[in-house]
Amino acid sequence: MAFTPMPARLDTERFVLTPEEPSDVPWLAELFAARGAGAVTPDQAWQRMVAAHERTRPHGIGVYVLRPRDGTAPVGYVGLVVGRCTVEEPELAYELLPAAHGRGSATEAARAILDAAFATGRDRIWATLRESNAASLRVLAKLGGFAVRRVTADERGRVLWHVREQDA
Repeated sequence: MAFTPMPARLDTERFVLTPEEPSDVPWLAELFAARGAGAVTPDQAWQRMVAAHERTRPHGIGVYVLRPRDGTAPVGYVGLVVGRCTVEEPELAYELLPAAHGRGSATEAARAILDAAFATGRDRIWATLRESNAASLRVLAKLGGFAVRRVTADERGRVLWHVREQDA
């Protein structure tokens, strides 16, 4: 099935959401390092960004940078990825710099992404989260309509597979 591409820009009350660009590499390196797996160089961040674009752009999906309307530095990203899911039923992904946690930014931006994703003709969006990721579980609860469909496990623990249908 063919889907309409996601728009190049989405607007929320506090953010302008646009795709990643080369100038985002420094803060992306900081964000990737904040995951706790060690330092990430700008070159490594660039390579990750390019690889992600190659996997998603041909399908009209991808991640958007949360660019505050007040002109301050970006605070994170949100978007649709293939990840553990498929192009037809992509995965909602979001990640914020630690200083931006707890302000409702991920929820605000994810709501815009979900609306745009369903407008592409998709009927189902997934979100896979580790059972221990309380902050991301709260985001899904605030968005509403997500239900755990299955549970898997890997070497790092249980993964909850949440799904949201368009009519939720």
